[in-house]
Amino acid sequence: MRPLLNALLYFPSRRIEHSPADAGLAYRDLWFETDDGERLRGWWVKRRAPALGHVLLCHGNAGNVGDRVVHASVLTAVGFDVLLFDYRGYGHSSGTPGEQGTYRDAHAALACLRRQPEVDCSRVLYLGESLGGAVATELALAHPPAGLVLLSAFTSVREMGRVHYAMIPAALVPDAYPSLRLIGALRAPLLVLHGEDDAIVPVEHGRALFDAAPDPKRLCIVPGVGHNDIVSLAGQFLAEEIASWARQE
Repeated sequence: MRPLLNALLYFPSRRIEHSPADAGLAYRDLWFETDDGERLRGWWVKRRAPALGHVLLCHGNAGNVGDRVVHASVLTAVGFDVLLFDYRGYGHSSGTPGEQGTYRDAHAALACLRRQPEVDCSRVLYLGESLGGAVATELALAHPPAGLVLLSAFTSVREMGRVHYAMIPAALVPDAYPSLRLIGALRAPLLVLHGEDDAIVPVEHGRALFDAAPDPKRLCIVPGVGHNDIVSLAGQFLAEEIASWARQE
């Protein structure tokens, strides 16, 4: 069942269409290795002014790092440095994606971020987008950040199967990326951001993750946006919410 699940879950692209330079952002190209020998590619997008904090961005299941330049653009505009990276099998990173692999990739990316000379490790935030929300949650349990941001995140793959593949018995769907089961052990401030009109990951998933998490936490439901357009339509608003929340934590 895992090979079929992986075929339905990961949609990587090898071709990178955009770079931070296209948005006028200063950045460094980074390469780093995972503990099982994969070679990953990332971009360290550094503000010219002192940073409010440093964001490790775990992206969603489709495309690659080039599709997240807009994320870096809005985040740097409100005060953050950003590390964008590709999981194994995405963009120029080696390997083939899988659940445990994405966890390993995020751990390696965090180690890379911490090695950057400008980084204050006490001000590192994780931002997980969609599937990346589950990756960032797992990372946060192992290495608590200054704060965890979940953007359009789901509760588990099994629950997503109920939404999109209701004909498949839930017991046959692996309990992959079980964020709802794990998030009660979170020991970091949480910000949940979700589009009210999300037809891919229904907003109830965001609410459930928020309800299951311990304090301190904040929930922001964004009206009029869905899953794939939340950053393009509300990116500045989202970035300002993250900056405001980070200043209070």
